[in-house]
Amino acid sequence: MIDATIASCAKAVLFRNADWTLSGEGLEHRTTGYFIGRDVLAARRAEGLWDWPLQMAEKSWCRPSLFREAFLTALDAFGIARDAGLSQAFALGFGFRAGQAPQADGFVALADLLRPQPAPRPVPVPARRPARVSAGA
Repeated sequence: MIDATIASCAKAVLFRNADWTLSGEGLEHRTTGYFIGRDVLAARRAEGLWDWPLQMAEKSWCRPSLFREAFLTALDAFGIARDAGLSQAFALGFGFRAGQAPQADGFVALADLLRPQPAPRPVPVPARRPARVSAGA
């Protein structure tokens, strides 16, 4: 009976936005099913930057504002302290702004900046005619 109660508490929705659901087990993307377990939310890279904001910046389907909202809510819900490395990770991953972004919230994902883009097609320029020299000159 206790195991069933614990399992149902872990599955209970603690937070939900348009893209993410937070349960006692962790964060789950509602469309793709991408899951970030509670036990790995605070994962860091060797240089001290938080891993998940950088990983999610590479995902073309991840909307930065909704991920940030859900991720910060998860940290608060599980008592995980924030530090400067978290802000730096979000800034590095999602902080590049551009006027014409593919996402509606005005961000350009890190993956879009790093992914090679096809070279623009050259525009044909008509050949110039040589200048005529007048016979009287």
